[in-house]
Amino acid sequence: MSSFTTLWPSLSGIGRDGGTGGYRRYAWTPADLTLREWFTDCARQRGMDVEEDRNGNLWAWWSPPGWSGDPRGAFVTGSHLDSVPDGGAFDGPLGVVSGFAAVDVARQRGVVPSVPVAVVAFSDEEGARFGVACAGSRLSAGTLEPERALALRDNDGVTLAEALTRQGRDPHALGADPTLADRVGVFVELHVEQGRALDELDRPLAIGTAIWPHGRWRFSFAGQANHAGTTQLADRRDPMLAFASAVRAARTGAELHEAVATFGRVRVEPNGTNAIPSHVHAWLDARAATEPALEALVEGLASDAQRFAAEEGATVEVSSESRTPVVEFGQEPRRRLRRILGEVPELPTAAGHDAGVLSALVPTAMLFVRNPTGISHSPAEHAEEADCEHGARALAEVLIDWVTR
Repeated sequence: MSSFTTLWPSLSGIGRDGGTGGYRRYAWTPADLTLREWFTDCARQRGMDVEEDRNGNLWAWWSPPGWSGDPRGAFVTGSHLDSVPDGGAFDGPLGVVSGFAAVDVARQRGVVPSVPVAVVAFSDEEGARFGVACAGSRLSAGTLEPERALALRDNDGVTLAEALTRQGRDPHALGADPTLADRVGVFVELHVEQGRALDELDRPLAIGTAIWPHGRWRFSFAGQANHAGTTQLADRRDPMLAFASAVRAARTGAELHEAVATFGRVRVEPNGTNAIPSHVHAWLDARAATEPALEALVEGLASDAQRFAAEEGATVEVSSESRTPVVEFGQEPRRRLRRILGEVPELPTAAGHDAGVLSALVPTAMLFVRNPTGISHSPAEHAEEADCEHGARALAEVLIDWVTR
């Protein structure tokens, strides 16, 4: 039995919702802490040193014999362990489990690495609790200001600063990691594919080429709370109507720009069945193949929302919560992956990843494992065990080639 097959079931019960079958592994919650314990146990069973950095990212280090001091030029792999609400099992954890399995393969072959090796689990990649995706890697890369991060609130009004303090972490420690570019020689992230391209090609594995530019925007519609039964239609200032028009406009705009746009999270105030809302806060996720297309899509939708709000006697404010430019994974890491793995399909993705965040600082690459359902961010997300093992073995081959000289 492979180490992947042994490790994978050990994660299955952590943070799983009995009603939906999906996962709710949110940052700095009991499920997240249990996942951190799981990661630490996996590392210690392999004699790897465990580090939680200033931003809550977990690193498990396998150092060459006689290595002393801080790591330099390390081969790093991994992903994340958190999930979206009712997420699938594979998005994130597949890369972490495969990282440990790849280390096991290398050791079974007697590999002595010439540079340090690390398996990393980045913190709060999905942003499900505090709203900003890839928070851990963004903080380390210096693209998310600590002050802004600490002020983020979850749906219960708890700030990230409060959540960190409750879990015994120092919120004032957050910030850019000035050693990141020196410590990481390359980061190779393995991830389940979040689409059906590999299934259509009938291939188990692909090399990532690029990540579409994408971001999240908050649309805050404001109207006037009033009685749902006694307020005449002509007297209403209903922000929900403006929001509803914006939802349809997002779909129309996405089709126009050959992009995708989704309002997937909404908060209504006062949120009463018999009350006209006073406020509707909605979060837009938008992605496009090019920067100009994304810009045009969001600017057009913001303009439409202003018009819809005015028509209902309401107002709207639009603010950017996160933005990631197009990422083209480096030619040299991709060339090396092709040499190691042979004839493998190469695919772009519209999904954001920690590898995309780190790409501005260090060489990065991605591997995708087939998802026959094409579904992600859902309990229906799936990957066959044989394909997962194929991905872990491929990652091991990449690791061994990179650290053997």
